[in-house]
Amino acid sequence: MKGQGFIRRFGYARNGIVTAFRRERSMRTHGAAVVAVAIFLALTGASTLWWALVGLAVGLVLVAEMANTAIEALADLLHPGQHPEIGVAKDVAAGAVLIATLVAIVVGLAYCVELLR
Repeated sequence: MKGQGFIRRFGYARNGIVTAFRRERSMRTHGAAVVAVAIFLALTGASTLWWALVGLAVGLVLVAEMANTAIEALADLLHPGQHPEIGVAKDVAAGAVLIATLVAIVVGLAYCVELLR
């Protein structure tokens, strides 16, 4: 599998994104939130800097959610039963999503404060 061309690697990545959206309700929820945030930024005339900051924040959430999904899928495949260390791995990955989401909320709140000035 190593050394494959860019187009083929791009296809694998695209399939991963599509699979994450199909399999994970939370990924679809985050995706809907991204659309809502983009509409809000457009309607309020956000500057390029705010688009970049919010884009980085929501991108972080999506990346964390996809990493969480990958960890959960691999852990469930390798150890379908209950195991304390598998639980730790899943909880830590879910915690990463929570932290990323909180960061995105803080960035969004900072933008809202800027709007009120």
